[in-house]
Amino acid sequence: MRARRGLRSVNASQYITSLQPVLEQLAGEDFDRAQSILLQARAAGRTIFIIGNGGSAATASHMANDLNKGASVPGQLRFRALALTDNVPLITAWANDTQYDRVFVEQMTNFLQPGDVLVAISGSGNSPNVIAAIEWARRQGAATIGLTGGTGGRLHGLVDCCFVVPSDRMEQIEDMHLVLAHALCVSLRDRIAGETMVGTRATR
Repeated sequence: MRARRGLRSVNASQYITSLQPVLEQLAGEDFDRAQSILLQARAAGRTIFIIGNGGSAATASHMANDLNKGASVPGQLRFRALALTDNVPLITAWANDTQYDRVFVEQMTNFLQPGDVLVAISGSGNSPNVIAAIEWARRQGAATIGLTGGTGGRLHGLVDCCFVVPSDRMEQIEDMHLVLAHALCVSLRDRIAGETMVGTRATR
């Protein structure tokens, strides 16, 4: 089968090998800012909203799952995370009655409070509904985190903290976004567990 016009021909092994240099560059990212934003939200009982389209919508759902369950430590305060990609009837209702650019803004209008967090995932960094949501959330006093790719698109300059996957292949970008989400959740869980151990020693 011919490769589609504009796409490089690559087999499965070559694709997997191509991920290594991208992973190495991501390992040097500064995760402290994003973790600080998420931990502050947890401590204050704030909600973390997560958004994206297509494959990024799946990553948003996965990240909400991991923050709510995977990053939890027994006996300790849990994260409050909500993926705005999961309610298909509500998404289609807003898209049908207003416009698709509003599907995340309209959902947040019901729930978002100052001090909440919006995590926006967009491979291009230019998805209109994601940009609209970030701009709206910032006006309401939310903290913002972005996961994007390429050169970052518009999203890069709009958020408080941004992870940019240095690739122009959407598949690689989406792979790395899930890696980033897992890295954050594992690190957050370990930090919370470490704080618990310190607190236990202090009471002895």
